[in-house]
Amino acid sequence: MANPLDGTGFNAATPLPGFNSGAGGFPEGSSGEVPLAIGTLTAPAGPFAGGPHGSGSGGGSGAAEHAHGGYNLTGFVIFLASESLIFAALFAAYIVLKGSAPLWLPPGVEGLEVREPLINTIVLVSSSGVAWLAERALHRRQLVRFRLWWLLTMAMGTWFVVGQAREWQGLTFGLGDGVFGACFYLLTGFHGLHVITGVLLMALMLWRSFRPGNYDGGEAGVTAVGLFWHFVDVIWIVLFALLYLWQGR
Repeated sequence: MANPLDGTGFNAATPLPGFNSGAGGFPEGSSGEVPLAIGTLTAPAGPFAGGPHGSGSGGGSGAAEHAHGGYNLTGFVIFLASESLIFAALFAAYIVLKGSAPLWLPPGVEGLEVREPLINTIVLVSSSGVAWLAERALHRRQLVRFRLWWLLTMAMGTWFVVGQAREWQGLTFGLGDGVFGACFYLLTGFHGLHVITGVLLMALMLWRSFRPGNYDGGEAGVTAVGLFWHFVDVIWIVLFALLYLWQGR
């Protein structure tokens, strides 16, 4: 058996077969794709983490940063697609239940009031345009305009949440009042949770905009939050049509 101490056995300085010690320990003929992939998996998850392409700060090689930002944004789009499937299932369940329930509205309830929810809907949907103005200002490196438009978007989202809470307080039925009551509070509550999450993420992006050099490597964090906000708005348009416009059987 070879003695590892007499120079005849394995030595830490001895290159392994198929590896080139002069290439940073990568296999011969490779350019380090595997280590790069490992670095990507161990990087902070999501476009909201620190780093140039996550709207954070920090250094690193341009190739690795570009790969990380692209993977994070792609993963976030996949997340939105999965959320779309969840909402689609809820919409389908609502349609089926409404079509099959013998008594849909709770006793004493003739329907939902539309005027105030319509105003809230206009505010929320309009906020998507304001968010787009903020993203355009950031792309042009007009940080003051970006912050103002972004803050206005947050205010419009907050208006919607407060308006929905006021609507809940004025309703004459609760979560346990029939299938309609359960569906209404589940759908509007689940969507409202997404709106609150969007406002909080916007607050995080607004805070990070004051960090020096925050956007030197890209704007993936703001882009991801913008996509999330547009998604929330589109979901509400469908919800408004189902709950408030389609009240007949």
